[in-house]
Amino acid sequence: MLEVPGRAAGAASFSKIDFSGCRTVIAAVSGGGDSLALLFLLKEHLARHAPGVEPVAVTVDHGMRPEAAAEARAVAALCEEIGVSHRTMRWEEAKPATGLQQAAREARYALLAEAAKEAEAGLIITGHTLDDQLETFAMRKRRGDGRGLAGIAPATLYDGSLWIARPLLEVRREDLRSYLRARGVAWHEDPSNRDPKYERARVRSLLADRSGPDIHEESIDEIGHAAAERVRQGTSAAALIRRHAQVVSPGLYRLDREFTFCEERDAAIYALRILLAVIGGRSQLPDQPRAAALLEHLSAPDARATLSRSVVEARQDGFYMHRELRGLPHAAAPGPGEIWDGRYRIGAGVAQGVEIAPFGKEAAEAWGAPDERGRPALSRAALAAEPALLRGAECLGHAPATPVAGPWARFLPSFDLAAAVAVAELVGGTPLPPAPLASHPTQ
Repeated sequence: MLEVPGRAAGAASFSKIDFSGCRTVIAAVSGGGDSLALLFLLKEHLARHAPGVEPVAVTVDHGMRPEAAAEARAVAALCEEIGVSHRTMRWEEAKPATGLQQAAREARYALLAEAAKEAEAGLIITGHTLDDQLETFAMRKRRGDGRGLAGIAPATLYDGSLWIARPLLEVRREDLRSYLRARGVAWHEDPSNRDPKYERARVRSLLADRSGPDIHEESIDEIGHAAAERVRQGTSAAALIRRHAQVVSPGLYRLDREFTFCEERDAAIYALRILLAVIGGRSQLPDQPRAAALLEHLSAPDARATLSRSVVEARQDGFYMHRELRGLPHAAAPGPGEIWDGRYRIGAGVAQGVEIAPFGKEAAEAWGAPDERGRPALSRAALAAEPALLRGAECLGHAPATPVAGPWARFLPSFDLAAAVAVAELVGGTPLPPAPLASHPTQ
């Protein structure tokens, strides 16, 4: 296996990844230096430590460069030479005029997940390195991104079911290239990695100019501290959610009064941010200062506020929260597995000619029932924003849908697994699979 100096020593052994239960593992291989090194290292590790697990290399051709098809063919030829199965997945959809890199990232993981499903693979492995980690940290630090300073997670759950692991996050890019040179393996360089129109390319160039070990050691320490703090806060927030939050009727949540008196103020604010984003179907948590101000505001007897598309009302027996009616999806016919309003994953069984839309106030009056605590007005307000089946103007009742946690519906970093598990329990979502890593709390 690869031997690398200092902090990265032994990281490429994949010893932190649990391959048990896997028959097949997908390796994301673009043909660049990082991913080719990943392929060889993974193949060696599985042969030594998990001989029953088969690696399958998958190359995603985004269709954005004329050279990409030839690069995919080169990877396929190399894989045939070393006895590894290979598949090329092509992004066929029209490319957006804005947000191209983000769209390409979404497409890449969707195609990797599709390949994993067809190969019955239980895990995807990518070749993100310590250099990628340092670049990500530098970009986020410029934006003052608090939680984001934890950097790239060692594993991420995709679409609630498939884990993506990154075993090379402690290995320098140049060490991987030295490894390939020693094996006589050539790789290609993606020109976008040097294109200054992309933020990451600019940051990469800047970090290359500031390559002193002290600078990198300081950043690595900051990343480690931020990651540990994020896990700690998530675990504390999970405990508060389990202790103080409950669902009292469809779409209506209640927080105990005691929640505002928690001694762990930071954890309470974090838990509130999570709940607001989940109830509002947001992919991002509301910012910390506004959530902190809301928590203070709730001390008033009849406090009412809206934040992150969530309505919060203080009542004598607690704080009630539900999705506001603004910005709800229009009537449409989403397919099974699609996410509706960031809050629900649509199930099968929607008949032809039937659409999914919010209940609305009128249908909520007809279909709603008083909740156990006698808050019928709140229950109807919450139900009005829930997904319903419509045939024309006729409401047929609740849509077949499973709750999801908006911030993590598509991508769940392993840092946040404890909080996400608590939320899944609260909303009645699909249980989340454990991370394929050691030392990540799930309770």
